[in-house]
Amino acid sequence: MYRETFGNYLKRKRLEREYTLRGFAGMMEISPVYICDLEKDRKPAPTEERMEQISRLLSLDKSEKETLYDLAALTRNRPSVSSDLPEYIMENEIVRVALRTAKDVDATDEEWRDFIEKLNRRIRKKGAPSGR
Repeated sequence: MYRETFGNYLKRKRLEREYTLRGFAGMMEISPVYICDLEKDRKPAPTEERMEQISRLLSLDKSEKETLYDLAALTRNRPSVSSDLPEYIMENEIVRVALRTAKDVDATDEEWRDFIEKLNRRIRKKGAPSGR
């Protein structure tokens, strides 16, 4: 069964934008070998700064960027949260309480989907585009 990885997602998005490996590496001002190693999942995802640069150069939309960050978190040797989330979590006590409560009760996917749908309804009422 095929499993999406940071490397194959990065490569797919790069090819969708019709960037060569060397051309993309040049735009990032890094070695093509490093990009190749990322795409072959031989190296963990790069720093937050590089992740932002990748996202910007590939013109990723909100959903694509979230996927990139989620896959990047999985490349790290220790448990990790996508790098776009820790600041939000740590700045909002209620978010930490909600996550711990969900963990304690082992919230189901359906419960999470209901919560997300409730928030998305609020987004739609405001007329803002939904990221999901």
